[in-house]
Amino acid sequence: MPCELSVNLNAVAMLRNRRDLPWPSVERFGRIALEAGAHGLTVHPRPDQRHIRFSDLPVLRRLIDEEFPGAEFNIEGFPSEDFLQLVLANRPEQVTLVPDDPSQPTSDHGWDFAAHAALLKGVVERLKGEGMRVSLFADADPSIMNAAADTGCDRVELYTGPYGGTHSDPVAAEAWLDRMGRAGNAASALGLGLNAGHDLTVANLPPLVRRLPQLAEVSIGHGLTADALEFGMAGSVRRFIDACAG
Repeated sequence: MPCELSVNLNAVAMLRNRRDLPWPSVERFGRIALEAGAHGLTVHPRPDQRHIRFSDLPVLRRLIDEEFPGAEFNIEGFPSEDFLQLVLANRPEQVTLVPDDPSQPTSDHGWDFAAHAALLKGVVERLKGEGMRVSLFADADPSIMNAAADTGCDRVELYTGPYGGTHSDPVAAEAWLDRMGRAGNAASALGLGLNAGHDLTVANLPPLVRRLPQLAEVSIGHGLTADALEFGMAGSVRRFIDACAG
């Protein structure tokens, strides 16, 4: 199966929030992305609501349910009780748990699975009991995948930020591809599904897909939204879908 694209709408919401105005509309750009062929929509509702607002979640849930019933909703966040209540109220198909501190500008590391084993096992069990697929944000480290699998999660999402940072250094890019390949293969060997995300672009995504053909999904926001300034949202989504083919 080809790698599927989930469009992260955080950057659209951040632009909207610069003014006390309803545009750009998160719902409208989510609709454009899905019409253009995206498999799903991703949001990360942080406690300070600096981009996605809590009120955006039921709007996007309804958009998918009423207009794109084959699409998926992916909600990311740190598993505080407040976050879990948002998830339970909006019933995403996938929940991606990240170890973010509320003060972080963006996700920049994966879980320490050994240190947070009890927390993650309890939350994973709770969410899976509600019928949701659970993915855990993970560094590109083969040695941690056993501990990730022990949580009972369905998938891990490889943090690809360091790879994205090698945009001007092809030697470093190859080194990170090798590291992510070994980490992804270790996860797959344990029966875990594989997602990836952070700083992926039309240029660096195809080599990643070729290195990890089992990659199920990428969630992309910043690079896709920047690309959309030149190609439009629909055009950018189509470009990234093509990139997902490797």
